[in-house]
Amino acid sequence: MNSPSKDEPQASAGQVRLLVVGPSLDILGGQAVQAERLIRRLRAERSLEVGFLPINPRLPGVLRKLQSIKYVRTLVTSIWYVASLLAQVRRYDVIHIFSASYFSFVLAPTPAILISKLYGKRIVLNYHSGEAEDHLKRWPSAIRTLKLAHDIVVPSAYLVRTFARFGLKARAIHNTIEGDVFQFRARTQLTPTFLSNRNLETHYGVDCVLRAFALIQQRFREATLTVAGDGSCRNELEQLASELKLQGVKFVGQIEHARVLSLYDAADVYLNGSLIDNQPLSLLEAFACGLPVVTTNAGGIPDIVTNDRTGFLVDCYDHEAMASAAIRLLEDQSVANRIIAEAREECRKYSWDAVREQWLELYEERHLWSAPAERSADGALDSYKV
Repeated sequence: MNSPSKDEPQASAGQVRLLVVGPSLDILGGQAVQAERLIRRLRAERSLEVGFLPINPRLPGVLRKLQSIKYVRTLVTSIWYVASLLAQVRRYDVIHIFSASYFSFVLAPTPAILISKLYGKRIVLNYHSGEAEDHLKRWPSAIRTLKLAHDIVVPSAYLVRTFARFGLKARAIHNTIEGDVFQFRARTQLTPTFLSNRNLETHYGVDCVLRAFALIQQRFREATLTVAGDGSCRNELEQLASELKLQGVKFVGQIEHARVLSLYDAADVYLNGSLIDNQPLSLLEAFACGLPVVTTNAGGIPDIVTNDRTGFLVDCYDHEAMASAAIRLLEDQSVANRIIAEAREECRKYSWDAVREQWLELYEERHLWSAPAERSADGALDSYKV
């Protein structure tokens, strides 16, 4: 999924022409995965003609060589991206724009919003970052940009509440997981085989996971931990593992999403130490694969993990509580079996069948297309001028 196909079908009578603007799978991460899943599902709908415009386009010919030059890469890619928006947006009725926070919000969603506004298109802003509160506090200009969207869609009730505090009305439509891709494996007897699958950045708290694992390994000397992902903290985390004298810890780097299934299948317990988060796909994928989850209660995680029912929740930074919960799973298989079963049932909320109608109804709300409007948190529509 790199760029809109040149032979995209022409919209039939009554079809909504939908353009999805977001990261391609060339960028490893949850947004790219969600964009790919959504596009694949929507292209099966007869009521839609669906195109895709990547925020990270692959440049043609000689321009591709410029992408190897650090600062030139950003400039050239941005120019090509904006040019693609100007050429493509005019063909569609609804522009569905994936969004993260901070500087990436300026580089990717903002041009798409402004150009969609220029052409008078219906704008669906799909915001995914768990850092929304800090983003909107530090970058208040983003609030006005967000108000240009006809709809703000977020994957969790947590972000609905966050946006409301800034006077923005958002609706929640869950992320999806593919049950036919993430195969459930029954774990009738857990082994001390652990997995952490988050980017190696400070706010994902992988250091908490390592400290918890050090305590677990005091009880289970044969315990192993696979740390998947990469980021600015990798060297620091590898040094911490050495200082803690951990055995059986393997840093495997960034794993393509197609290969991550083998990591879930090989592990028996999933550990997550987030300090800031929204609705992490990795927890839902662990649910679907049959891994019991022990996680911190950061951000929107309590909206998807219910303590002692679908997983164990501990406070942020509390590696001792994380270790204790993990040891409880290993030592009480009946508790593990109950949590695995309830977490698997919880996955139904995140299936395509559960969210399909919500997306289709949103795209087909034609009566809202004719006039631009600024939507406040109380649901009122106020006219405005750009």
